[in-house]
Amino acid sequence: MKEDMWKIMSMNYVGIDIGSTASKVVVRGKNDIRFVLPTGWSSKETTIKIKERLLEAGVDVASEDTRVVATGYGRVAVDFADKVITEITCHARGGRELAGGDCTIIDVGGQDTKVIQVNQGVVTDFLMNDKCSAGTGKFLEIMANRLGITLNELFELAKTGESIPISSLCTVFAESEIISYIGEGRAREDIAAGVIDSVVAKVAQLAQRQKSAEKIILTGGLSHSDYFASKLSEKMGKNVMPTELGRFAGALGAAYLAEEKRR
Repeated sequence: MKEDMWKIMSMNYVGIDIGSTASKVVVRGKNDIRFVLPTGWSSKETTIKIKERLLEAGVDVASEDTRVVATGYGRVAVDFADKVITEITCHARGGRELAGGDCTIIDVGGQDTKVIQVNQGVVTDFLMNDKCSAGTGKFLEIMANRLGITLNELFELAKTGESIPISSLCTVFAESEIISYIGEGRAREDIAAGVIDSVVAKVAQLAQRQKSAEKIILTGGLSHSDYFASKLSEKMGKNVMPTELGRFAGALGAAYLAEEKRR
């Protein structure tokens, strides 16, 4: 028994989450590592870079003391993974760890938004909006580009603006609305506030289709944003907590599952 426990503690458990815009990696065990790389146009090329980056950090994915679990949009591209697990399962496991127990996880990703209910440690329900980019990080990225600013600048401007309505449910039509506002000479901070409010409304609408747990956490690329979390809390009438490491939720969950399946 002691020998088995020593083997577990002397191993590396690698979680790789290949997202549509960013790829996240978490290593637990002998090494404690986490990093993010842009996914780019090819998930396959990204996995090669991840493998090289891990080797530089002293983690050889081909070694007998390493276990790898892959998840996310491009998980099948990770040909050196010992196991491939769905996003819902990995995000639920990682979110549970970040929340310290049962929770509702609202994950705003690049191409989709997920709402996952975790009760007694397992997924009891989930919803996913993957049919339209409105209400996702991609929508914010497109609108920031249209305004000629970065995503961080979009949030900073929104904090000082008076929100103006963006009513279109389609990203293409919403972009046309913004172009019209620019043509009217509307303040950029007001447009930025309208963009954020538009995403908040769509995420809240999805989340409110389920009964939420007492603890609601925000994961994904916007998870560290106090501003986005506060606007979402206001819209839902419930406290939504930002998480510093929320963008690593899928990779963290994959790393924990790599260890648990090894046990």
